[in-house]
Amino acid sequence: MIKVAMLSFWHVHARDYAKQVTEHKDTEIVAVWDEIPERGQAEASQRGVAFYTDLAELLANKDIDGVVVDTPTNMHRDVMVAAAKAGKHIFTEKVIAPTLHEVNEILDAVNEAGVTLTVSLPRLNPTYTLAVQEIIEKELLGQITLVRTRLSHNGGISTDVNPKGWLPEHFYNAEQCGGGALIDLGCHPMYLTRLFLGLPESVSASYGYVTGREVEDNAVATLQYANGALGIVEAGFVNAHSPFVIEVHGTEGSVLYSDHDGRVLVRTRKNADAGWTAYENGPKEKPSAFDQWVAHIQNGTKATENIQLAVDLTKLMEASNRSAGSKQQVRIDSLAQ
Repeated sequence: MIKVAMLSFWHVHARDYAKQVTEHKDTEIVAVWDEIPERGQAEASQRGVAFYTDLAELLANKDIDGVVVDTPTNMHRDVMVAAAKAGKHIFTEKVIAPTLHEVNEILDAVNEAGVTLTVSLPRLNPTYTLAVQEIIEKELLGQITLVRTRLSHNGGISTDVNPKGWLPEHFYNAEQCGGGALIDLGCHPMYLTRLFLGLPESVSASYGYVTGREVEDNAVATLQYANGALGIVEAGFVNAHSPFVIEVHGTEGSVLYSDHDGRVLVRTRKNADAGWTAYENGPKEKPSAFDQWVAHIQNGTKATENIQLAVDLTKLMEASNRSAGSKQQVRIDSLAQ
């Protein structure tokens, strides 16, 4: 049994991860720490486990095998470096950290300690993502020229029930979050665009502030590639009924996915007369990121692809933030290591 400590319930997905720990047959929650003691104590009491006010004391407990990190994003570097040095395996909410420099410090500590790190990038695993990958790998679309991905919700919109929207107020704290809609929701379309097109040369981003918060609630990033291809990443907190969308276009065809109907549709030059057809019998869904983390711990393996995509995600987010702030295009190779 892998004994797990929950490190903070700051993130909106923290309870979801706690549920995964509890429901997995090979893991159990044994301790909680939180930068807000009252919140952590309540969560620990609810689960009947120990609460620690001192993170160093928790990490010194040799009975704890791994940690789930859901602290504010600006605390990721310090918390994960300390966890790795204490020999704890780490599962964390995206992003690993807000800057490439911090990510490299975390990875150095993880590699030196020999612990397993896995990042929650959940939209890598569903059948629709795997189907789009398979279509691209079969070269049914020819040379890929454009990828557009969009993920948005209404979390920032005022309603009678939630006058300030349903997102917690701290999700608009620039210092804690490292950004707004793009670094939160936009992470998912960003790593999918990276998956389908690779890492671009440069990024241009524009942010909107519809609700007047400290961070953006409306965002677009354009990824530019040496071969002329483009990636368009869209995210927002201010859209009532915006479906999650993937579009991949190439010289020979296109593939579309939208969760409004849950179908992967493809049209290529070879089957142009057939119009848009559903892509069926594609790959089966992969295990969740958490399940993969547990398997890596048990098998002594590393989440190599997951970590590379997560590192590149931070590169793209840091470049986007710099671009939006400077109103200029930012090259990926200009980021501080």
